[in-house]
Amino acid sequence: MSAPTVGFVGLGNIGGPMAKRLVSQGVPLHVYDVAPEPVAELVAAGAKEAGSVAELAAAVDVLCVMVRDDDQVREVLGLALGSAREGLVVVVHSTVAPQTPRQLEITASKHGVLLVDAPVSGGAMGAAEGTLAILVGGSDEAYAAARPALEAMGTKVVHAGPIGSGTAFKLARNMMHFVAFTAATEAQRLAEAAGLDLRALGDVVRHTDAITGGPGAIMHRETTAPLAEDDFWHGVFTHVTALGEKDLGFAIELADSLGVDVPMAREALPRLGKGLGL
Repeated sequence: MSAPTVGFVGLGNIGGPMAKRLVSQGVPLHVYDVAPEPVAELVAAGAKEAGSVAELAAAVDVLCVMVRDDDQVREVLGLALGSAREGLVVVVHSTVAPQTPRQLEITASKHGVLLVDAPVSGGAMGAAEGTLAILVGGSDEAYAAARPALEAMGTKVVHAGPIGSGTAFKLARNMMHFVAFTAATEAQRLAEAAGLDLRALGDVVRHTDAITGGPGAIMHRETTAPLAEDDFWHGVFTHVTALGEKDLGFAIELADSLGVDVPMAREALPRLGKGLGL
């Protein structure tokens, strides 16, 4: 299959590297942004500049949108629909509210335009290296049309389900991400109170997570339902829970002795086994 002609709106911290990746992979690319500097960079790399979103939408098969928020996504879609070719696929990479993708799809369908929500995970580094995870919600037809462009930008492209599924996938992933960040700040306070080197702790966390998989190491089951005793994972998670409860108990004991507040550890202690399905 020949590469579709792709348009890209929103050449910021992540959108810019994504667009550059498309150019580097030989994808015919047209770009638009309100800021002239990133457009000039993409043109120098081989892209074509569009004078407006409407001009862009009229020239491409797939239109990627990576703007700031829901309002900007709606604005871009509105500008695109007036001139879009029938069968254009709009790919919304912005992380938006859960209900927004379905609303956008309904609007797009009235103009013969397909739409998928396809937020990304991997940050600016993943965008520059072309190693993003791209999480897609939409019809099989829309996904198939967008897929060649998506695979040029990411090494893990997941069709998560119907419209909105990509956004739900991203929100679940990022909920864990930022809850884990909050837990990390709690661990840092404990380590600091114990007189430890916080940078060394960070090095150890990154080192061991690279080996074990971090929180993802427990995410192999297809359900969160309680485990039967003859289930393989029952034995694994019984062991994990015993270790976790022991270490959490000791960490809380240390925190109490040092006068450090560790509310997330206290919440985790009674919830760990139940959460694992025991």
